Amino acid sequence: MRCPFCGHPEDRVLESRAIRDGAAIRRRRECLACGKRYNTFEQIEARPLVVVKKDGRREPFDRAKLRRSLAIACQKRPVPSELLEAIVDGIEQDFGGRPTGEAQSREIGERVVEALGALDPVAYVRFASVYRDFQDIGQFKEVVENLSRPSPPESVELNE
Repeated sequence: MRCPFCGHPEDRVLESRAIRDGAAIRRRRECLACGKRYNTFEQIEARPLVVVKKDGRREPFDRAKLRRSLAIACQKRPVPSELLEAIVDGIEQDFGGRPTGEAQSREIGERVVEALGALDPVAYVRFASVYRDFQDIGQFKEVVENLSRPSPPESVELNE
C-alpha cells in the first residue's frame, strides 16, 4: 500500500475495524515517511451477481439502478433511505451468494414488491404497477382492494 500523499510504500496500521456487518474491514494507517493518516478498506472479492432478464439477456447487477427504482416508488413517502439501502443490501446478499452467481429479474422484482408491501402500501402500488406492467385501472383497483382486506388469521384449528 502506497501513501496517497507522498507515495512512500511503508506505513503502519493504527486501527482496524469491521464494517458492513463484518463483510469488510476499515484500517486507519499512518505513513512512515510523511506521517499523514489515511483509511483503507478491505472486502472479499466475490463473483459479481448477474441478472437474467425476461428475454434471456444477462447483465451485471446494478445496485444504483435498484436503489433509484426504490427511491422513485417511495418518493414523498415517509420511508427512510436507510431502509431502502437495507433492502438493496439484502437482495444483493441473498442472490449474490448463489453458486451460479445469477438471479432472474423476476425473482428480484418479486422480492422488492414483497419488501415494499411490508414497508409502505403506496410505494408498493407504485412499484408493482410498473414491475407488473399494469394495463388498465382494473389492475390498480384489484391491488388496492387486496391491500384493504384484513389478512386472514393464521391456521385456526376447529375442535369437533
